[in-house]
Amino acid sequence: MTLFDLRLQEIHNRLDKKELSVTDLVGEAFAKISERDERIGAYLTLNEEAARQEAAKLDNKLVQGGGKGLLFGLPVGIKDNMVTEGLRTTCASRFLDNYNPIYDATVVSKLKEAEAVTVGKLNMDEFAMGGSNENSAYRPVRNPWDLTRVPGGSSGGSAAAVAAGEAYFALGSDTGGSIRQPASYCGVVGLKPTYGRVSRYGLVAFASSLDQIGPVTKNVEDAAYVLQAIAGHDHRDSTSANVDTSNYVQALTGDIKGLRIAVPKEYLNGVDPLVKDAIMESLRVLEGLGAVWEEVSLPHTEYAVAAYYLLASSEASSNLSRFDGVRYGVRADHAGGLLDLYLESRSQGFGPEVKRRIMLGTYALSSGYYDAYYLKAQKVRTLIKQDFDQTFDKFDIILGPTAPTTAFALGSQVDDPLTMYLNDILTIPVNLAGVPAISIPCGFAEGLPVGLQLIGKAFDESTILRVAHAFEAHTDHHKQRPVL
Repeated sequence: MTLFDLRLQEIHNRLDKKELSVTDLVGEAFAKISERDERIGAYLTLNEEAARQEAAKLDNKLVQGGGKGLLFGLPVGIKDNMVTEGLRTTCASRFLDNYNPIYDATVVSKLKEAEAVTVGKLNMDEFAMGGSNENSAYRPVRNPWDLTRVPGGSSGGSAAAVAAGEAYFALGSDTGGSIRQPASYCGVVGLKPTYGRVSRYGLVAFASSLDQIGPVTKNVEDAAYVLQAIAGHDHRDSTSANVDTSNYVQALTGDIKGLRIAVPKEYLNGVDPLVKDAIMESLRVLEGLGAVWEEVSLPHTEYAVAAYYLLASSEASSNLSRFDGVRYGVRADHAGGLLDLYLESRSQGFGPEVKRRIMLGTYALSSGYYDAYYLKAQKVRTLIKQDFDQTFDKFDIILGPTAPTTAFALGSQVDDPLTMYLNDILTIPVNLAGVPAISIPCGFAEGLPVGLQLIGKAFDESTILRVAHAFEAHTDHHKQRPVL
């Protein structure tokens, strides 16, 4: 057992008893990074000097008897698309290779208020576009359970770092499953909150109507603590919801008697048989705890992938137009004029997947095609949301696998974008509907983790956390660690 296998409350109890120091915790993170990250590739930028200085300050506060923040002393890795003052933020793109932000994202500020310690910025698919973390401009991330396989994406660095013990917890962003899918592949917990629950201020935008920040942790209780720290209204984010924030930790009662679970038949079609077996076993565990389940239909699920890639690419085309080589980021040398500067800077700065999505999105928004593609995709999005609304009229949660398979081999799908896109078929509908979902470990298939996805009503993170915690209390899948 390592320090990071301890529960949050156990760590804080040991800190109070002076059996442990924040310096020990931060040292554990950097020791594991030094030992393992050359093989895994989870980090792009380390914050070692500042992190050790912050650890010393927090230890001094403990000596003086000061109160502790909610995440006091816990080492955190932050996905590299959230801006951090004075700490390089690249979005895993050559375009932002030299970008040092002058302010913190709201979630980063909230982590500082909760007294967590940032150890570094985590690798990702470039501008969060990808499902395998092979689209990073710097290096791919490898799955700690099998270094020949992908960790998932785009928050692959976040999931791999937590699974490998290189951070106590991490933050990721989820546009179409980018927290939950890598959490599933790496055997950790990944929570996508309701759209608007967590501020997006300071998150480099991919698709503004879909992006949402959330925690990646080793267990559900830690996810509740982190969500408690980062959730809340932010006047600087026009999409931030001004709604009450629950006490997510107190919601972990373990009581799910009478809970009504919907299992969409579309979420089990085409799923690997071993993954399906793990899901059905999970249902039996929940039944044993007093829940009831029923098979339902979400008929518009089959259109979700097509609608998502039209909408997300269209928004990406608009959002990424700010990267022009003029204001910040890479600027092409010896450009012949303004248009040539745009062309050369974007050609040099963006990778192939980003260019592909910009082209697709620009086409979908162009005159003559807007109604046929973008507008139709928005109508399909409404139908998908209606499917969820109608199901939640009768059920408390929706349950299914997070991904149709376990982690696939590095390089096996990188030249086949359509197959890669289909890996997100079970997570994308959640983002289109804007509802919360969590992926938790529920078993193994041929030695690789399987993720169970629990989907809840809008702004009802408490229920999915309660169910996930109850499941976790009666299984030990979340306690398994990769051998490195």
